[in-house]
Amino acid sequence: MDPCSAIAARHDGVVTRAQAMAAGLSASALDRRVASGRWTRLGRGIYMPAGQPRTDAMALRVAVYRAGADAAATGPSAAWWFGLLDRPLPVTWVTVPCRRRYGRPGVVVRHRDLDAGDLRVHRGLRLTTLPLTVVETATILETRRAGDGTRFLDRQLQTRVTLSMVQDAHERNRGRTGARTAAWMLRQAAGGGESEAERVFLRELRRSGLRGWATAVAACGYVLDVAFPRHRVAIEIDGWAYHRTPDRAAHDAKRQNTLVNDGWTVLRFTYHRLVAEPDLVIAEVRRALAR
Repeated sequence: MDPCSAIAARHDGVVTRAQAMAAGLSASALDRRVASGRWTRLGRGIYMPAGQPRTDAMALRVAVYRAGADAAATGPSAAWWFGLLDRPLPVTWVTVPCRRRYGRPGVVVRHRDLDAGDLRVHRGLRLTTLPLTVVETATILETRRAGDGTRFLDRQLQTRVTLSMVQDAHERNRGRTGARTAAWMLRQAAGGGESEAERVFLRELRRSGLRGWATAVAACGYVLDVAFPRHRVAIEIDGWAYHRTPDRAAHDAKRQNTLVNDGWTVLRFTYHRLVAEPDLVIAEVRRALAR
């Protein structure tokens, strides 16, 4: 296989001028390939050999290459590249050094000088490290719709990163856009989210006008977070999933079974649902009370 074709095969159908020259292609030979139509020019010093499919991966790689050798995919774009998101978002996020002036339709550009410890190369593309990618993606998602960012962060804390890793990345990059939202999410994650979730739920209960509820209700040897004693409806508030140990899950299951066997209807709501869907949560409570 032609060395440049091998590079394209590894890099989502894209070859840069520097890569082609390093593989032994002369400048004149490269120009002839473009003139003959064998290669298509996608940007300054960026080419696509004929027959390559245009994919989301190609589009992201080209966007980062266009921004310069020291640019990096960041936020949701880096998250998708790492496999943390099922699909790329409609716009691309790229970080470039502060001194660089760069802009392009469909690209959100962050100007900052990243610490070397917050950069890595993954599958041949420069991007932010996993911890910084997680906290920045969570911030962007939370800004777009309440609850999406905390849900994303919770999922990554269960599987891909630790809280201390994300906190360290946040501390190294305090001046970035969205740092205040990130700090709030990390405080919720550190505390497990249960107290905040209960505050949100009580606020929505008061707003709904529902009556007959109480907090810290004793029943079957347990203390219920919130309950409607006359209707025997108990509401249990769950915090962030990454805090739930196997022992805690077993205890909660035993507790719920005991209450159900004693005639209680038990509703469970997570932190993320309470933040993102408070109206739907209250509607579920109303249906339970109407039975």
